[in-house]
Amino acid sequence: MDNAVILQQFEEIEKKIERLIQVCKSQETANSELKEKIKRLEEELQIKVEAENNYTKEKALVRAKIDSLLGKLDEIVET
Repeated sequence: MDNAVILQQFEEIEKKIERLIQVCKSQETANSELKEKIKRLEEELQIKVEAENNYTKEKALVRAKIDSLLGKLDEIVET
């Protein structure tokens, strides 16, 4: 092989490596964006879980108060 062919092959290898580096950087950017989106969605989910838990507690409290009032009404009706 002469030097011109070897130099041409090195240039091709360099171009391929540059393209590979660009692809890697692009993938890193996409990966960072996806990680940020996951973080945001997890935070939103946590807020919704907390809201649901609060709703469940409030519902149980309302049910307990209704049962208590119905019990008092039953006592009044029985007397």
